[in-house]
Amino acid sequence: MAAKKKSVLARRVNELEDAVTRLFTGEPPAAAPKPAKRKKAKRKASKAKKAVKKVAGKVKKAAKKLVRKAKRKAKKARR
Repeated sequence: MAAKKKSVLARRVNELEDAVTRLFTGEPPAAAPKPAKRKKAKRKASKAKKAVKKVAGKVKKAAKKLVRKAKRKAKKARR
């Protein structure tokens, strides 16, 4: 089982405790952790996913428009 991730508040409390300790002990500040590298392939996949979603949305909108138009025509024909 993976270790449970600390809450943001708990992490911040730990950071502040460390900072206060360093103030009184005279230690230099700890180096900031380097952000994890982003995976290019994953980003490309998400971009493709977004593009597909966008196209799907447009298709859905166009289909709805056609349905509305057809309903209006049918209503007009009944008169």
